[in-house]
Amino acid sequence: MIPVPNTACSSSKQIAVALVGNPNCGKTTLFNALTGLRQKAGNYPGVTVEKKTGNFSGPHGESIRLIDLPGTYGLNPTSPDERITTEVLLGLRTDVCPPDCIMCVTDATSLRRHLFLVSQVFQLRIPIILVLTMIDLLEGRGETIHAVKLGEELGCPVVPCNAFARSGLVELRQLAIAIKHRKSSTSPFSESFPPLREAIARLSKSATPDYMPAAHLALFEPCSSRLPLYGLPASLIKEVVREQSILDSKYAGWRHITAAARYHRIQRICSRVIIYRSSHQQAIVNMTDRLDHFLTHPVWGWISFAFVMTVMFLTIFIVAAYPMDWIQSGISFAKNWVKSTCPRGDLTDLFSDGVMSGLCGVLVFLPQILILFFFIGLLEDTGYMARAAFMMDHLMSRVGLHGKSFIPLLSAFACAIPGIMSARVIPDARDRLATILIAPFMSCSARIPVYTLMISLLLPANMPFSLLAKAGLMFSMYAMGVSAAFACGWILKKTILRNNISCPMVMELPPYRFPLFVSILQQVCRRAVIFLKRAGTVILGISILLWFFSTYPKSGDIQSPEETLKHSFAGKTGLALAPIFQPLGFNWKISIGLLCAQAAREVFASTLSVVYSVEGKTEETAKPLREVLLTDRWPDGRPVFTPLVCVTIMVFFALSLQCVSTIAVTRRETGSWGWAVFQLGYMFVMAYGAALLVYQTGRLLSLG
Repeated sequence: MIPVPNTACSSSKQIAVALVGNPNCGKTTLFNALTGLRQKAGNYPGVTVEKKTGNFSGPHGESIRLIDLPGTYGLNPTSPDERITTEVLLGLRTDVCPPDCIMCVTDATSLRRHLFLVSQVFQLRIPIILVLTMIDLLEGRGETIHAVKLGEELGCPVVPCNAFARSGLVELRQLAIAIKHRKSSTSPFSESFPPLREAIARLSKSATPDYMPAAHLALFEPCSSRLPLYGLPASLIKEVVREQSILDSKYAGWRHITAAARYHRIQRICSRVIIYRSSHQQAIVNMTDRLDHFLTHPVWGWISFAFVMTVMFLTIFIVAAYPMDWIQSGISFAKNWVKSTCPRGDLTDLFSDGVMSGLCGVLVFLPQILILFFFIGLLEDTGYMARAAFMMDHLMSRVGLHGKSFIPLLSAFACAIPGIMSARVIPDARDRLATILIAPFMSCSARIPVYTLMISLLLPANMPFSLLAKAGLMFSMYAMGVSAAFACGWILKKTILRNNISCPMVMELPPYRFPLFVSILQQVCRRAVIFLKRAGTVILGISILLWFFSTYPKSGDIQSPEETLKHSFAGKTGLALAPIFQPLGFNWKISIGLLCAQAAREVFASTLSVVYSVEGKTEETAKPLREVLLTDRWPDGRPVFTPLVCVTIMVFFALSLQCVSTIAVTRRETGSWGWAVFQLGYMFVMAYGAALLVYQTGRLLSLG
């Protein structure tokens, strides 16, 4: 089966074991439990798919190589991740050992669905160990699986395993060694469709035993141009195409007939091995069905979604207000203390106006960002996020996007970088590229400081229903980003990324669960650490540089703080950019903020903090940034930050790509600087055009 010599194995005595399973079945947890610290992570050569390998020891110290393969729903690959899994199992990768044994990791709570992949793995004729995970969750639902009987039905060892409790690991180590003395596993899923059995029999006459498993899989490949993926010689590919043509011409839908028969066999196996101990599971199913009838309804589902989002944004403003005030007061007190106790000079100004003002402009928004991540974790743990994705799938299919696009777009609400990277799960290259190009439209957590600052300028704190109005404005910015993403996705799929082939998305809606708050809080803490590291490195560095460029060169002849700032390096840069952004209502100080925000969006708030602290010098450093910005005036006395300008700034940030890291990740995932520059360019044009339209229309209507 292996077309070229495989030199990946360091020792012929080392046993290679592959971990195979559906996404989120517990493979990584089992991999970590078996290998401990003896693991290595990287990418497969030529593709941005993570490669994880590690070693563990058998019961007598034998060396075992463990390969954690990307999650897949089947061995007919439709994405780069699934292709890697299929190639490794078929022995077509020269950088990875062909497996001597396969551990099929199966979620016990979804045994019926996971056994379909197991039925395909049996076709490879490699010894199999079936590993049952999530046993504790299954027992909590009032069910259990008769592992011995399941092993008899499948003809392979079955090991219930709980990696956290380290149960079942000893049995897996023993079986990994003993399995090499076993014969390859015989499939209990023999093809029941007679014409298909005849086609397989004819192929076996012209294919060697090594090539037959790949030929069997290739027979189900609906796209003939992808048959070379299975590593078959040209002569055998012709035989496979011929057999496919015969089956397609005489028996329409034979693939569906075969799959239905296999699922029927799986259903019979599950009915014999799953034991129901109580009516608890039926109660969970009934509750889930009742909730889904409402939460996924074409009308009530969207109303529920809007209600959940409104509650989330209201909580962000209400709960976060107190710690934000504490942070603001604490830093203001520290700045005043530094100004009053330290001798006047550049060093004192650097620390108070540069470092402290810059960090304050970002740290004050940390509570809101953490509350956002808490809500995302809460919605994921309860199972509601899958329902939201289910509803969004229908909408995305209407605009030409693949159903799996919801995964990266959902991730992009936290940060565009993991969102773009998770687009790897999308099978079609054009759909994947379209998703990457529109992912930054999702309002990430870095935009929250900008939105919050502008909303605080836009709405007075004592106005009636101010919290509801603030939440509505924040929600509208998120909705604008989503709408822009869908519109651009539709245009891209109708023009330069046109693709007439559509692949439906299949997803399982998990039962509703009570959230694990410990796990959610751990995720929130990790996000806080990441944010603080960024604030302590990138943002701190930019704040120091910005203070320097806003302070120097100095001139003894100029006394006005504003004139001093204008003649600084930063001031000259802002004045040079002012003609570009003045049609949007932005002055030269805002232009400096837009320039610095190219490093990271949240830097915009800290930039304004530094610029206005440098200009204000003493008396204004104790004031919150909101109050300082409201006092800024144009030369003719008009206020700079009018309601119209605040809305224009939010529109610009909602649609623009202002993050160097995002550009770098786009280049890495697409393999081209051309697409990265295109993404930056078309998003800037959209942001500038929309902001120009908002501001100039507002001026015509005398709103600003």
